[in-house]
Parts: sequence; C-alpha cells; structure tokens
Amino acid sequence: MAETLKKGSRVTGTAREKLAADLKKKYDSGASIRALAEETGRSYGFVHRMLSESGVTLRGRGGATRGKKATSA
Repeated sequence: MAETLKKGSRVTGTAREKLAADLKKKYDSGASIRALAEETGRSYGFVHRMLSESGVTLRGRGGATRGKKATSA
C-alpha cells in the first residue's frame, strides 16, 4: 500500500480512499498519528488530514493535564 507511493506524490481517487481506509483502521486499533506518518513516509499533517476526511474521531493528546491541584483533607 504505502510502500508503492513515492514520497511527496499526490494521492487521488481510489488510491486515496484505500489509504484513508487503511489509516483509519490502524488508528482505530491504537496506532498514533506519528507512527502512521512514519510508516507511510508522509507528514503528520497529511495523516491528520486523511483521518479527518475519513470521519475519524481523533483522540486527545494525553499526558498530564494542568489545572487545580486536588486538595487532600
């Protein structure tokens, strides 16, 4: 799939739909956008756009959140 695409080449038509479906499946199984970008040889922004176009609900960034500290009684 992604191995046959040249880096920076325009992806259109059925190839784009197939790539979007494949990225969606992998993202839904837990792969990160960065991992998918590295795997396909595409940029983070490209993968993010493809996932958005295919209707995926993107996960939050995770990590520690800032806010009020819990007060212990």
